[in-house]
Amino acid sequence: MHAKFPVTVHMFFLRGNRILLIRRYQTGYMDGHYSVPAGHLDGNEPVRRAAVREANEEIGVQIDPGDIDFAGVFHRSEGDERVDFFVQVRVWKGEPFNAEPEKCDELRWTEIDDLPENTIPYIRRAIENYQTGVPFEEFGWER
Repeated sequence: MHAKFPVTVHMFFLRGNRILLIRRYQTGYMDGHYSVPAGHLDGNEPVRRAAVREANEEIGVQIDPGDIDFAGVFHRSEGDERVDFFVQVRVWKGEPFNAEPEKCDELRWTEIDDLPENTIPYIRRAIENYQTGVPFEEFGWER
């Protein structure tokens, strides 16, 4: 049997030492906690193309796929099995805004070394891994 599970791309938008966070709202998963802009791949969709689409859908910015760098990947277990790609967006057009108020109730730039306490744990870990150059982690498999 081959594995079949959701694949997500998470985007790190950085301004100096600040990172863009979104607070989840009415999604059914970790509502009230901070994440980074992210979304599922639609299938038959490359990771960079999914990042371009999701950035526009969630925060209203345009990205050229060539301005996206690999930042890390997780093979994650959290009730179900997932693969999460993390990318850094070097350049974007437009000012980020909350383009999905039905799923997000706040956008904020925060110091990357001072994340809010209510940052989703695997997101916090992915940001730490990015800062320390760790490209891969198996997260949540300790049971």
